[in-house]
Amino acid sequence: MVIDIQNRVCDGYALKALFHAGMDWLMHNQERVNRLNVFPVPDGDTGKNMCLTMKQGFEAIHDLNEGHVGIVADAMADGALRGARGNSGVILSQLIRGFADGIEAYAVFDADLLAVACQSAVDAAYNAVIEPTEGTILTVARETTEALHELIKTEKDLLNALDTMLTAAQASLERTPDLLPVLKDAGVIDSGGQGLVYILEGMQRCT
Repeated sequence: MVIDIQNRVCDGYALKALFHAGMDWLMHNQERVNRLNVFPVPDGDTGKNMCLTMKQGFEAIHDLNEGHVGIVADAMADGALRGARGNSGVILSQLIRGFADGIEAYAVFDADLLAVACQSAVDAAYNAVIEPTEGTILTVARETTEALHELIKTEKDLLNALDTMLTAAQASLERTPDLLPVLKDAGVIDSGGQGLVYILEGMQRCT
C-alpha cells in the first residue's frame, strides 16, 4: 500500500510510487495501445508517445527524495512537458501539468483535493486542444473526474477513489466508439483513452 494507513492522504513518496507503477503498466501494454491508434492519424505510435512522456516525467523525480506532494507533482509535470511526443503525449502532459497545478501548494492531498486536481487536469487538457474531440482521452479523463466528484460526496478513502476512477475510465473507454465514428468504423476503442486506463490500472495494482 502506498497511501497512508487510513487511506486518507497521499504524500510525495506515495505519488512517486503511483506514477512509477502507472508508467510501468503502460509500458507493459505499449504495443496494445499502438495497435488501437486510428485517430487523429493512424500512425500506430500512441503507446510509444505516451510512454516517452511518462518516462520523462518519472526521470525528473527519479532521484527526488521529497515528501511534499506539490513539489513532486511539479517536477513530474515539468519532465512530462519536456518529454511530450505526439498528440497523445501532449494531452497526457497537460493532464499531468494541470493535476500538478491543482496540488502545488499542498504537502499532501486528500480525496477532496484529488478531485480538485483532477478537474484542473481535465481543464488544462481541454484548453490545450484547439478543437477538443469527444470519444478520446479527453472524454475518458473528464468522465473519470465526474465520477470522482460524485464519489467524494460520501466517500473519502483514496483507495476507493482510485477504484472508482478506474471503473469509470474503463466504462468511458468502452463508449468512445459511440462518440467517434472513425473508431466505430475501425472496430476499436480510443488508443489514448486506453493508455490512460492502463496508467490507472498500474496505479491500482501497486496499492
